[in-house]
Amino acid sequence: MKYIRFALTIAALLCNVLSDAKNIEHTGAVKRPKLVVGVVVDQMRYDYLYRFYDKYSQGGFKRILGEGFNCRNHHYHYALTVTAAGHASVYTGSAPSVHGIVGNDWFDSHLNKRIYCVGDSSAATVGSSNAAAGRMSPKNMLVSTITDQLRLASNFQSKVIGIALKDRGAILPAGHTANAAYWFDSKTGNWITSSFYARQLPEWLVNYNARKRPAALISQGWKTLLPLEHYTESTSDNQAYEAKFLPAKKSVFPYELAGTAGDAYGILSSTPHGNTLTKEMALQALEHESLGMGAATDFLAVSFSSPDYVGHGFGPNSVEAEDIYLRLDKDIAEILARLDRKLGKDNYLFFLTADHGVMDVADFWKEHKLPAGRIDYTRMNSDVRNALKSKFGEGELIAASENFQYYLNEPLLEQKGITTEAVFKVIRKTLMHFDGVANVLNLNELYKSDLNEYQSTLYRNNFHLKRSGQIQIVVEPGWMAGPIAANHGSPYNNDTHIPLLFYGWGVKRGETFRRTAVWDTAPTLAALLSILEPNGNMGEVVVELIDR
Repeated sequence: MKYIRFALTIAALLCNVLSDAKNIEHTGAVKRPKLVVGVVVDQMRYDYLYRFYDKYSQGGFKRILGEGFNCRNHHYHYALTVTAAGHASVYTGSAPSVHGIVGNDWFDSHLNKRIYCVGDSSAATVGSSNAAAGRMSPKNMLVSTITDQLRLASNFQSKVIGIALKDRGAILPAGHTANAAYWFDSKTGNWITSSFYARQLPEWLVNYNARKRPAALISQGWKTLLPLEHYTESTSDNQAYEAKFLPAKKSVFPYELAGTAGDAYGILSSTPHGNTLTKEMALQALEHESLGMGAATDFLAVSFSSPDYVGHGFGPNSVEAEDIYLRLDKDIAEILARLDRKLGKDNYLFFLTADHGVMDVADFWKEHKLPAGRIDYTRMNSDVRNALKSKFGEGELIAASENFQYYLNEPLLEQKGITTEAVFKVIRKTLMHFDGVANVLNLNELYKSDLNEYQSTLYRNNFHLKRSGQIQIVVEPGWMAGPIAANHGSPYNNDTHIPLLFYGWGVKRGETFRRTAVWDTAPTLAALLSILEPNGNMGEVVVELIDR
């Protein structure tokens, strides 16, 4: 009898194995889109999706909102919201405390010098006579990106290309293993790369540069897309705090554009023409690199940098800001239409997000009786240095200041027998007298701070022991430093609340008001692509948007 039972058991196991084999055979290859297109809009606040909604075209933002998935309560998960940290966090699923991109710049106490986020002295410029413009690479980013993981998962058959006016906007999303990253050299008007990626530009890019598009665009000036009286979502033109395009004496449309010595085409970045150049480059890469046409999934990472320049120069309530978003909507529509024609509507995955938001202009808020102001950062630094000398004697105890942080001169502190805590107490006492300063933190002892739990977490996610300073200034909501119209870099909603839209392959139509974080973007992409998330990932999959 036991032999019969044994035979039956073996037969059952064989049936299960055959059944599993049959299922595997019928399942076939893992399904993935032909192409992923990731768009980061530099300085796009969440409310722009709706403030200008009635004037958007049907094929751009409205199409994605209507047919895709909208994370409507999407926020940054750290305090110091700037371009480099934002791009790195979107694509790594991590935070500055882990991926190491704590700002656009930081101070290295061991090298005793300021470090640029993508600076790399071992790299050389490719595509321009401007030697400094191409000494760039992603080597300072300490973890992998979702684009790296795609390359690894496909045994490097997937092609990854990053494109942006700003070098950091192209390099950080493309990752360490990218086939290429291209950015704009405003001195020569060429799109360039570095020897980290290639020894020479591809022929299609040489030909595109030869067309001299920047010169043609600069000659067009900047006129509004619509009649000026239609910009009812914005303040009137020519506010006192707005930037001026020299030699003009007023900030009014239409603008004539002209380069400056040593920066012939830099002014294009502060106009919609910068987005035009970026869109054209994206479409050139799509065509000439045959993206989405191979056996493996490809990835095109595009960052539109110009809205950031416009937002800083004119503020988010300006006609200039509204105009650049109405035009960007048309750029997005053109990209989607080209993807439809080339790959088919159901064969690509598209997402759009931002690297940070922006506060409203302090002068505009004060005009409308809202709490805001401008911090005198120069006087603040002067008072701090004087207070330290008065307490501890001669010697520069502050090595550098960056990202509203002070980096202390640790060798001098050790030589004089001064503790960080002692310096912190002097700085805190000095700064708390300034209007606009909410708090001063000893970053090495954040657990002792009197911050609320929410903000404490944001600053912890920002703190990297080897790259952050020791003393952090926390600014009051609505306050900013500097003469520019508007700024970002705070832990408040105007800077943290940004869009996250998914559209296309594998994406369900809908929206969620559940709070999601920027570090959720990369693991959600990993889930859709059935690949491993980046090695520094700390985010979670936005399961609601996945069409199963």
